[in-house]
Amino acid sequence: MNRLQGLLALLCLVSCQSFADVRHYQASIDSSKWQFSKQTRLQCRLEHAIPRYGKAVFSSAAGRSLNLNFALDMLRLPDNYSFAKVSSVPPSYRPGVASKSVTEMKLLKQFDGELTQKPAWILLNELEKGMTPTFYYQDWYSQFDKVVVGVSAVNFHQAYDEFLLCLDNLLPYSFEDISLTVLTYQKNSSELSKSSKKRLAMIAEYLKQDVELELVLVDAYTDSYGGRFHNQELSKKRAAAIQSFFVEHNVDKDRVKIEGFGEKRHIASNQNIIERSKNRRVVIRMQRP
Repeated sequence: MNRLQGLLALLCLVSCQSFADVRHYQASIDSSKWQFSKQTRLQCRLEHAIPRYGKAVFSSAAGRSLNLNFALDMLRLPDNYSFAKVSSVPPSYRPGVASKSVTEMKLLKQFDGELTQKPAWILLNELEKGMTPTFYYQDWYSQFDKVVVGVSAVNFHQAYDEFLLCLDNLLPYSFEDISLTVLTYQKNSSELSKSSKKRLAMIAEYLKQDVELELVLVDAYTDSYGGRFHNQELSKKRAAAIQSFFVEHNVDKDRVKIEGFGEKRHIASNQNIIERSKNRRVVIRMQRP
């Protein structure tokens, strides 16, 4: 064997060895399935199973702005810190279409891989076009293996259409937006201010959707005008009215604990109309289990 033949043999060996050391995970055309799961107006999920690897998950949560998260949910979590190259690859039946480099995804020890916002939207858009989002990285358990993970676009569109409708129906606020709310009242009345009525309706809708939120604390207060006993009873009445409102909107009464404090715990002076209006309030606190 001459020198040239030896070099060709070596190149072939390296090439063949490199090919053999790539573990490729991707659903076949027959097994590719996308599943849309919707529980409430609080979250939308779109999932795709990747045989022997895990699943790809797109999710969005209720909030003031539209958000999107992509997770590569792995059966074997990373054992160190590295990066995965993310590309959009055309399927085999579209020859001549070029692959596109999208981004790099951080791989954190003992965590699933995640992408948020723009890169996640790009992957969703590429799937809509029939492309295959593909992840390339060095296996953390073997220095000999490289891993390639493809997310198939086969059977994508029906579940995707449902996912889009779910996104459009998400509540435009999150738990953090309303977990602590102060409602204000008109003078010497159980009538809420206009803005507080709107806020109360938002809380009721959230409570209907989030059945895991176990306890809502409703504390009512008054200003110091009208007599102490009268104010004590007025605060109880206001708290009870809030509880009744929630019950009317299909929230279990046992989830709402109420208490009237009357003139106690002022947050402002009672020297003028504006300051007194701050003391006429109900504080709603929501607690997760």
